[in-house]
Amino acid sequence: MIITIASGKGGTGKTTLSTNLACFLRKDTQLLDCDVEEPNAHLFLDIEWDTKETVKTVIPEVDEDRCSHCGECGEICQFKAIAPLESTVLVFPELCHSCGGCFLVCPEDALREGLREIGVIEVGHFNTTEFVHGKLRIGEAMAPPLIKKVKEKIQPGKIAILDAPPGTSCPVVNTMMDSDYIVLVTEPTPFGLHDLKLAVGLTKKLNIPCGIVINRYGVGDTRVEQWAQAQGIPILLKIPFDRKVAEIYAEGKLLAEELPEWAEMMRDLMAKIQNQLGKGSF
Repeated sequence: MIITIASGKGGTGKTTLSTNLACFLRKDTQLLDCDVEEPNAHLFLDIEWDTKETVKTVIPEVDEDRCSHCGECGEICQFKAIAPLESTVLVFPELCHSCGGCFLVCPEDALREGLREIGVIEVGHFNTTEFVHGKLRIGEAMAPPLIKKVKEKIQPGKIAILDAPPGTSCPVVNTMMDSDYIVLVTEPTPFGLHDLKLAVGLTKKLNIPCGIVINRYGVGDTRVEQWAQAQGIPILLKIPFDRKVAEIYAEGKLLAEELPEWAEMMRDLMAKIQNQLGKGSF
């Protein structure tokens, strides 16, 4: 089962929920931090690191001796990563999406596959739970290729908790794809509701069932609840605003280990997800 924890905006408590749910589930569970531009789930966990691997992506390299400067490669590239000129061909590696279209249309077979480093993947474990995260290379603009590599670590038969990047952009789409269920974490504020609507629209486009977790419940208004009810989207959990929670979070500790009520909330959340998916009780 693949469960993605997402949010329409940053700062809603998405990583807090991801780490605590994985901590509660423990056995046969993986936690994958797909926020490769700024991974921080590991800060709350006592990780024992096992492996580290460099991730590279394919880019075109031009054999000038074979190139006829026909311009076909430039025509097919929608990202302007390759620019054929009268006497040479310019390649802009940072713009390349590694789609391979230029290789397919080159009539002279003048393009060969080069490699460009985009980041690293680190794999470790805490207790009995496997942990995976990606770290995008500084200055790298495209997160999706690295996110795909992180998701390749998902093991069939285990519960995979995916901590998604915030927002609704391409990295979030790549994280959500192939998920069985999406948990959307929001807060009871006008900004929270606005971005929640965008995130729900994305789940509908992907045709993946979703539910809502309202964090800091009690500090805002009830418009999120009213909108969710009107849309027929279940409220899975309401996490009350609590200074004690903020203090434990600030110390980098796991709430599911420090507060018994948080363990019960994680149990209730997982039971509701499985019920939504028709997988029986937890």
